[in-house]
Amino acid sequence: MNPELREWLPQVRSITVLTGAGVSAESGIPTFRDAQTGHWAQHDPMALASPEGFEQDPRTVWRWYQWRRELIARNHPNPAHTALAELENLVEHFTLVTQNVDGFHQLAGSNRVLELHGNIQRNICSQTRQTIADRWISDHRDHEPPPSPHHPRGLARPDVVWFGEALDTAVLQTAFEAAASCELMIVAGTSGTVQPAASLPAMAAENGARLLDINPETGPISALADWHLDGPAATWLPRLVDCLTTP
Repeated sequence: MNPELREWLPQVRSITVLTGAGVSAESGIPTFRDAQTGHWAQHDPMALASPEGFEQDPRTVWRWYQWRRELIARNHPNPAHTALAELENLVEHFTLVTQNVDGFHQLAGSNRVLELHGNIQRNICSQTRQTIADRWISDHRDHEPPPSPHHPRGLARPDVVWFGEALDTAVLQTAFEAAASCELMIVAGTSGTVQPAASLPAMAAENGARLLDINPETGPISALADWHLDGPAATWLPRLVDCLTTP
């Protein structure tokens, strides 16, 4: 690890973290497009992840997400997730912003999580966007998708942001505020090309934060970062925690 980073890290009181698909991939969770294998490779991504696709063929879209949920259920958080949960308790101000929808950060113990793209484990009404309880989904599992309890024409759909949909403005605003006010921003497992998340590191840098990029490959964020750690987040994040816990 960079000696300057190792020496400076214990002084930091405010950290914002941005995680992407690479962190989930280390748990065996394929990215959205990588998951389109076998039968699902025959389907247009827009048809599987857009309001229009759901309206045209809700049964197929529901089955696609049920299949992805089963993939997630067979896997577990990795050391990167665990390290971030520990890091949350080691600094005064901590915010974790994720583009991932698997819920592994919370499962690993993180509490201050902003989910930019939603969470695949939750369901909402297609008409009102109200949350639908897991018990309701279970009681109506013979329907694909289950009907919504909140609207006569509503159907259950995953609580994720689809193509053509806007991110939650409150979540996004809080993420930008966390980026603008932190001393250190850690970017792990994301290429930094998907907007608006890709703007968060730039926002942090413009407001005086130092940037740490953790990724097996270099990208736009690497060029902006003060430090780049070449390798998986599951390797480097536990080492960062060790810097704060080992005398």
